[in-house]
Amino acid sequence: MAVITVIGLGSMGLGMALSLRRAGHRVIGCDLREGATAPLLAEGGEAGTPREAAAQSDIVVSVVLNAAQTEAVLFGPEGCAERLRAGAAIISCATVPPEAARAMAASAKALGLHYLDAPISGGAAKAAQGRLSIMASGSEAAFAAAAPALDAMAETVHDLGRDAGAGSAMKAVNQLLAGVHIAAMGEALAMAASQGLDLGRVVEVISASAGTSWMFENRAPHVVEADYAPRSAVTIWPKDLGIVSDIAAGAGLPVPLTRAALGQFEAAVEAGWGADDDAAVTRVYARAAGLSLPGDA
Repeated sequence: MAVITVIGLGSMGLGMALSLRRAGHRVIGCDLREGATAPLLAEGGEAGTPREAAAQSDIVVSVVLNAAQTEAVLFGPEGCAERLRAGAAIISCATVPPEAARAMAASAKALGLHYLDAPISGGAAKAAQGRLSIMASGSEAAFAAAAPALDAMAETVHDLGRDAGAGSAMKAVNQLLAGVHIAAMGEALAMAASQGLDLGRVVEVISASAGTSWMFENRAPHVVEADYAPRSAVTIWPKDLGIVSDIAAGAGLPVPLTRAALGQFEAAVEAGWGADDDAAVTRVYARAAGLSLPGDA
């Protein structure tokens, strides 16, 4: 049994923490939101601050929003890294630019810690089932130190090499596709609505046809059911597609589809839908054409 701290108990982090508990580990959850630790406590987990928890931990799993938050919870004035024992592992799961991952890996190394650049994919349901896909890069020692947590959280761990940053670069490729596919889903449903098609039938037919995608099959039912409770919020995409755009700009690579999708998510945020499920990007297309979607008054 390892002692594992999970920082950030949102839709992904909570599922990961619960998967770690089911695997028999002692899990300490950290989150600033009131009540966020309650589901973990109900399963025999514990709650604490990152610095308090780190002093007891073999592994810290950081599942916060972005590079700035990751840097703060690990290496900031109230960060936990300096409280970890030498040889402990940090598993950093946020989507961050590759250069940020490399910088944090260097900071961890200076403290005698192992750092695994380990972005995640699979959604909240797979996080709760311990079936995530983890795109990881780091030293062999980092993989070994992180193994108890990885085994409990992931169905697949992709070893992308010995240098931090490769995991984050791979996640950027994934997010490019995922964001574009969600925006394309919204565009397709709005087009279907413009032609008077029943959206439930559209989901049924397209899911069995060549034009489908995992994101279409996962997100389109949210639109049909008018269920925008956030599994993955709209606000994630301006951040993630912004990272993709910055990486591409640095490489001199044109990414017109990424930029088009980014614009639609930004429009959804401006319309006040940022906290909704990202399927709400469909509303941007529908509003522009004066169309009604399920649940519209």
